[in-house]
Amino acid sequence: MKPFLLLATRAEDVPADEEYALFLRFTGLSEGELVRRRLEAEPLGAIDLDDYSGIFVGGGPFNASDPPEKKSAVQRRVEAEISGLLDEVIARDFPFFGACYGIGTVGAHQGAVIDGTYREPISVVEVHRTDAGAADPLLADMPDTFAAFVGHKEAVSALPASATLLVRGDTCPVQMFRVGQNVYATQFHPECDVEGISTRIRAYADHGYFAAGELDLTLAAVRRLPVVHTGGILRRFVVRYAR
Repeated sequence: MKPFLLLATRAEDVPADEEYALFLRFTGLSEGELVRRRLEAEPLGAIDLDDYSGIFVGGGPFNASDPPEKKSAVQRRVEAEISGLLDEVIARDFPFFGACYGIGTVGAHQGAVIDGTYREPISVVEVHRTDAGAADPLLADMPDTFAAFVGHKEAVSALPASATLLVRGDTCPVQMFRVGQNVYATQFHPECDVEGISTRIRAYADHGYFAAGELDLTLAAVRRLPVVHTGGILRRFVVRYAR
């Protein structure tokens, strides 16, 4: 089997390594089958899509909707590299799955409106399959309503014509979409469990996701509902596209 590629952007080693471990766990891949590249640490360089079965993009602290003058040189480089890669991914309809920050990369590439209108505090929310989502192979075995981990300062507020809405939310309308047949993006975190998202809560306590003094409330918020279905989306992606 050709490996899958995980493009990561977390600068902090503990949440970065835990993210990788969670992707390994929920995809069912081994370290040799899921190659990680930490884009915050080094340039992406040339990528030959034919070397891989598919690509994952994880979450991170970057926001696509930040004004250019507020973006660091690293963020601008990473965005340019991922956008260039997406040119080929979209053209070939190559298997791609972006989670949280990943939805911003695909959305921005396709011309979605991304802003702070539907930001959500770190928590667990219930989200709902659309009719298109119920027919999609990655969601076929999911219940119509399921719990998911969220926490984001920006979101897609208007989808481009190229995107098909698969999962909607009550407080954030665009929770998952597909471009073509094989390019997916989620606003929620399918790669998380309670322990993993708790690590991120502590690591990003001063990044503006919640107010000072709300650490304990936020840690409690991710335990208010059991999240049991979302990890299966990643495994079905791997089963579908491994080659």
